[in-house]
Amino acid sequence: MARIRYRDFDWTLLGFVLTLSLISVLEIRSATAMTKFHGFHTKQILFLLVGIALMFVASMVDYHRLLDIAYIAYGVSIVSLVAVLIPHIGQKVLGARRWINFGGGVHFQPSEWVKLVLIIAMARFLWGRAGEGKELSWKDVGKACALVLVPMALVLKQPDLGTGLTYFPVLVVGMFLGGMRARQAGIILLGLLVLGGIGFAAGKRLKPYQQKRIDAFINPDSDPKGSGYQIKQSLIAVGSGGVWGKGANQGSQTQGDFLPIPYTDFIFAAFCEEHGFVGATLVLVLYFLILVRLIQNAQTASDPPGTLLIMGLVGIMLFQIGINIGMCIGLMPVTGIPLPLMSYGGSSIIFTFLALGIVMNVRMRRFVN
Repeated sequence: MARIRYRDFDWTLLGFVLTLSLISVLEIRSATAMTKFHGFHTKQILFLLVGIALMFVASMVDYHRLLDIAYIAYGVSIVSLVAVLIPHIGQKVLGARRWINFGGGVHFQPSEWVKLVLIIAMARFLWGRAGEGKELSWKDVGKACALVLVPMALVLKQPDLGTGLTYFPVLVVGMFLGGMRARQAGIILLGLLVLGGIGFAAGKRLKPYQQKRIDAFINPDSDPKGSGYQIKQSLIAVGSGGVWGKGANQGSQTQGDFLPIPYTDFIFAAFCEEHGFVGATLVLVLYFLILVRLIQNAQTASDPPGTLLIMGLVGIMLFQIGINIGMCIGLMPVTGIPLPLMSYGGSSIIFTFLALGIVMNVRMRRFVN
């Protein structure tokens, strides 16, 4: 059985993922070479090694067992998100309470692993409906929305708008594959537009930093040294890279410490400055190949839950890629959403590789009765 499993392992997908991870390590090393964060690339390598090990472990556990404990894991995730908000448990950094400090420099961000729990819980909720020609009732739609909106509200309370928004694709993909009717989708979309319009009109309900980010997105030149600084510097970095880029460790915006946090949120802008249009195209092609490979695995899954699990990851990755890159080139407001497999961070890396382990799990069992 071990030989069969490893034979069916998607080594092509893993090759694309590791190539992008290698690019990430090299760019983090370059982006932090002249800063106090120098050496973060070694931590990223450690995160990757842990993530790869967890991926292989996750690939060996039948994903149906994960579906069986989905609601238990969901309950634990809600408790962990509530615990973060408690002053003596959650650690507050820069006005946001998002981490649990275990001491010894070890921090845990529950909102990241909740993504994986939501993917599993949504697949469990829709199990027995997707692929059978059934349609979701309004009661089912309400339950699915509650399943996602409850943890989203807790994450927004931290506050962490970026991570909270990454839960939304799980809901969209789940209801789409679960049999939501076009009329239901239209009504929900109309309701969201109305609520969004009311919220935008009542700008006073937004937090000051959120309002500044929206204003900076609409007109970065209105405050180039304040709220518009990040977008302006990112655009300069992307544009100055030209076709071939300035070369590793040669980016003036990155090495001069003008580009903010070039190893996390704006790592794509830093990469564009150093490797230009050609390098950016390579990264985009790798993302395209990874997503296509994931979708192919979803199509060959042996049952609807397997398809839902993989497509949940596809939805989150596609959302994060679009928002982060859009942010770097001025097409999206600054939200703090990391770029999958590129941005520095243990929580994001471990979530991605655990999810990839489940993908491999589904793939290796596609011919099992």
